[in-house]
Amino acid sequence: MTLVLHHTELLRSSHLIDGRWCGEPTHEVTDPADGSLVAHVPDGRAADARAAADAAHAAFAGWRQVPARQRAALLKRWHNLVMAHQDDLGRLISREQGKPLAEGQGEVAYAASYIEWFAEQATRANGEVIPSPVRGRRLMALREPVGVVAVITPWNFPAAMIARKIAPALAAGCTVVAKPAEDTPLTALALAALAQQAGLPAGVLNVVTASRERTPEVVDAWLDDDRVRKLSFTGSTPVGMHLARRSADTLKKLSLELGGNAPFIVFDDADLDAAVEGLMQAKFRNGGQTCVCPNRVYVHDAVHDRFVERLAARVGALRVGPAADPSSQIGPMINARAVDKIERHVQDAVARGAQVVVGGRRLQVGGSSGHWYAPTVLVGATPDMACACEETFGPVVPVTRFTDEAAVVAEANATPYGLAAYFYTQNAQRIWRVADALETGIVGINEGALAAEAAPFGGVKHSGYGREGSVHGLDDYQHIKYVCQGGLA
Repeated sequence: MTLVLHHTELLRSSHLIDGRWCGEPTHEVTDPADGSLVAHVPDGRAADARAAADAAHAAFAGWRQVPARQRAALLKRWHNLVMAHQDDLGRLISREQGKPLAEGQGEVAYAASYIEWFAEQATRANGEVIPSPVRGRRLMALREPVGVVAVITPWNFPAAMIARKIAPALAAGCTVVAKPAEDTPLTALALAALAQQAGLPAGVLNVVTASRERTPEVVDAWLDDDRVRKLSFTGSTPVGMHLARRSADTLKKLSLELGGNAPFIVFDDADLDAAVEGLMQAKFRNGGQTCVCPNRVYVHDAVHDRFVERLAARVGALRVGPAADPSSQIGPMINARAVDKIERHVQDAVARGAQVVVGGRRLQVGGSSGHWYAPTVLVGATPDMACACEETFGPVVPVTRFTDEAAVVAEANATPYGLAAYFYTQNAQRIWRVADALETGIVGINEGALAAEAAPFGGVKHSGYGREGSVHGLDDYQHIKYVCQGGLA
């Protein structure tokens, strides 16, 4: 797909630091569909990260004093600009990340919903007046911005993830230094350009790009900086654990949205057509490259064969292709490492006794050298397989039979991760019994599409802590100041 933007100024190839676009573009951004060059961006260094932190720290004193209503109005202008450029932003996402164009444009609307939501929440950050235990005092709890926030985002949702973090930070009165994923920096830079166009003051939002090799250098500069008071990260659990350890020296506030290993349970009384549709929505969005994708599918023995037959028909009919093709439903994987991992998981499952019903192989689409893998259904999956223990992060559905409710819930919980879980049943008693028993931060009941700006998003156990979105999403960017006034009697 030729990258043709109606507004060419959205394609940025520089850092944004203190309101200035700067840095020599040397890092390649490529299209995962065919490996072609999309653009160059700077390969940031520690000096760039420190300059961004300097700018954010200097801007904080003024930004925190901007009335909430004015911050809200600016965020609404940003939201309107994002939606006005939805087509171009969708093209950028599809080109650098690979998802079908309709999904890219849908992600833009999803990202914009967070900007709008937190624009509204900015004016609702109320404090408290606390009844005094003695006469002559007034006790108050005030909400204040934490300060400079470092934001580190993943490649799978390059617009939504950065908007979900930056919007509440700005709404709360914080300033931001951001490092987008090395594979997908262009969308973040375009969003920053639109925020600047909306009137965001210099230094309030700073974006530093870097390659995979240079990312630790950039992030370490922020981890070591005592002025950076909060870190928000979405990515793998090992990296999240490292960031938590490194943040201890400066006692930063942390929001960590980490890995998942979501179970998807289909009970014998489920509506099978609804369950298949829910699994298709939950699993094959973004080619299976989402943290809440079902990774382990458990189907009751009484309905297993009928469910697999219907699922295989749907999966086998999925069209794999580049974003340029409007009929594409599954795009390329993000890079060669991703395809290698998917292939390893499938080969391991087959070696341990699983059978391939659909897919199970690499693809070559249109003669390109892109990163393609066929949508796949496996049956006979067992807990010892790699696909049951690790996030596959690809279009692979491993199906396991079960017969007992308590046993399948125990197996669903038998993982260090706890981000999302799904189950299908029409039994009202079972609904609440299973929902209570599942050890996850998010539960989908007879529903495969979970995300919404009004809902809290986050996990438990090794899937991290903190919540994004919802009325709780502002809390992680604020601290509470207790004020006691005496001498009033």
